Amino acid sequence: MTALPGRPASVAAPARIPDGLPMPGRFTHLHPDDGACLMEAAALLASGRFTDSPAGTHPVLAGLARVVNDSVGDDARHALRPLAADLADAYPAGRDYPPLLVGRVVDAACRVRPASRRLARRGRACRRRAGRLAHAPAGGPAGRIADLLWWRGPGRRHLEQALGVLCAAPEADQLLSLLLRQAVAQARECAGGRAPVREVRCNR
Repeated sequence: MTALPGRPASVAAPARIPDGLPMPGRFTHLHPDDGACLMEAAALLASGRFTDSPAGTHPVLAGLARVVNDSVGDDARHALRPLAADLADAYPAGRDYPPLLVGRVVDAACRVRPASRRLARRGRACRRRAGRLAHAPAGGPAGRIADLLWWRGPGRRHLEQALGVLCAAPEADQLLSLLLRQAVAQARECAGGRAPVREVRCNR
């Protein structure tokens, strides 16, 4: 997912960084000595691998976390660093989770820009898809392909537009930080602390 421009503002004093993790930074890094974004830190905690797409994090949540990490100011980024441990094991299994999460981000953007008809339409589209998939079986290859196509197409577009609105808000750091904290807590609750056993590569 394309990262949005960073912001100099901060929301709080830097939080304590977990021992042994590289210093937090924006964007991806070639080596831990250069620092680590939030998802790279999560991957190091989960498996010791240095990647921004760890298997234990749902791809849509990872996409949100990458943009928030790259868009907030330095102090907010430090304050978010303890979320890495929870992100390392946050993978809800329900097929309705991706549109629900994207819908929550779109709803947050609607509160910033309530007159936007496009945002309202995209929020409704996410809720309709989530409703259709709420009781859908896990499905086989066809279901996985359909979900992947949605995420790489309209789902990602909905998320990026909503995040663009939030990043342009005067209180962007506060909005983005709160949104990510809530999303991680909800994902952990839905996942029940269980992560998938295989690597997932559909979030880019």
